[in-house]
Amino acid sequence: MTMSHSGGRRKPPTIHDVAREAGVSRGTVSRVLNGGHYVSPTAQEAVNAAIRRTGYVVNRHARSLITGRSDSIGFLLTEPQERFFEDPNFNVLLRGCTQALAAHDIPLLLMLAGTEDERRRITRYITAGHVDGVLLVSSHSGDPVAEQLREAGVPLVMCGKPIGVGSKVSYVAADDRDGARDMVRHLVSLGRRCIGVVTGPLDTPGGVERLAGYREVLGESGIDFDERLVVSGDYSRASGEAGAERLLAQCPDVDAVFVASDLMAQGVLTSLERAGRRVPEDVSVGGFDDSSAALAARPQLTTIRQPYDRISAEMVRVLLAQIGGEDPAAVILPTELVKRQST
Repeated sequence: MTMSHSGGRRKPPTIHDVAREAGVSRGTVSRVLNGGHYVSPTAQEAVNAAIRRTGYVVNRHARSLITGRSDSIGFLLTEPQERFFEDPNFNVLLRGCTQALAAHDIPLLLMLAGTEDERRRITRYITAGHVDGVLLVSSHSGDPVAEQLREAGVPLVMCGKPIGVGSKVSYVAADDRDGARDMVRHLVSLGRRCIGVVTGPLDTPGGVERLAGYREVLGESGIDFDERLVVSGDYSRASGEAGAERLLAQCPDVDAVFVASDLMAQGVLTSLERAGRRVPEDVSVGGFDDSSAALAARPQLTTIRQPYDRISAEMVRVLLAQIGGEDPAAVILPTELVKRQST
């Protein structure tokens, strides 16, 4: 490595240093850095060894000028900023996607767009080519971002089944409907017959699918569907608390509640305790996600486990394949009933 003339500081190694160290041409090093096409295994190993010895780091900006790619991925959450910090699921997904992309030496950019103005600015930024693709989390029906990105040809993978978006959109989802069926069947097996539900937002795939699973099991169990036993939430703890209050006012005989997220279920437990209802003796409570909120709850929540590690890894895999030219793909992953003290 060469020394600079000012202060004796080392200059960062260049592609020429790597070529000299490996005993190959600069063009060979360049081909290795851009995928290793038309490079012999011996030359590729020599270049990789030289990179390790010299400490060479790819100049992403220079390479992007050549390849037309930014070598970065966007993680876009179309929710208010406070939701990102309150809901543990978003952090788990972000961490999983970051780790999956780290294996490819690709950085992940977190983008929060909870307002119309923020969504407009973020959409402009993305379609200008600042990221190579987008992992879109928590998209509501009527939210134009997904459709705008799709129409602009931006590689895109959604977390959850798309609502109101063209069919040519990749997505990775847990089987929300089957998970809800498992939970409600469990509540029915305990002898519960007046089973309420606090849904997620009904303009999101999880909200729609989990409510559908609830209704299906009531039907197969011979339990009449009662609109008074259905209240909606927005996945926040406060909405779970308010939802349980409405349930108790509308149906005082409620003996179980299926809650569409663990965070909302914490709020349900608070309302039940305030009303003097014991859990699980008087009212069984089941959540959804198996997030840290399930373990923090008192009593700890029986819940539906979403395989967040697999969801993150599959979202990254599908997006990188799409960036590489493959067609959009859909992946649905199984959930699992986890029994704890709340039922």
